[in-house]
Amino acid sequence: MKLVVASHNPVKINAVAEAFAKTFPEQEFELEPINVPSGVADQPASDGETLLGAKTRAENAAQALSEADYTVGLEGGIDTIDGQLFTFAWMAVRTKDGKIATARTSTLPLPPRVAELLNEGFELGDAMDRVFNAHNTKQKGGAIGLLTDGLYDRTGTYVQALCFALVAIKNELF
Repeated sequence: MKLVVASHNPVKINAVAEAFAKTFPEQEFELEPINVPSGVADQPASDGETLLGAKTRAENAAQALSEADYTVGLEGGIDTIDGQLFTFAWMAVRTKDGKIATARTSTLPLPPRVAELLNEGFELGDAMDRVFNAHNTKQKGGAIGLLTDGLYDRTGTYVQALCFALVAIKNELF
């Protein structure tokens, strides 16, 4: 099975590998990362924009590497609900025949100082690094790792959502 991940971020690559291994334990697969455009802002600022980014990445990866059995787009985003800024991510898994399965991660509230930096144009990972005096958060535990003191991390959150997206594929729910 050939998998293409629309990212070179090790967190995203590892999450895809783990989710497919858990969901399809009897399958062997080759995983290839690729950079493709999301078609949305570098920091998507709504649920819909974030979902569109994940789907577009999966579609663009399929166009770039048509021999792939599955292409996967992962897109992190933010949205304000009742005055509180939250972060989450959408996963989109595209089958070779063009069907797309999606699922979203948990929603995590963000501190006011992070929200201020996002309003100034920072991306979430950079804002988290600045507020928490961290380095390269987005390729490590992510905002969830910092805010939960390592109780949860970005990879695990992505694995769970990817496994949920793969439910539609494994059970032919299209």
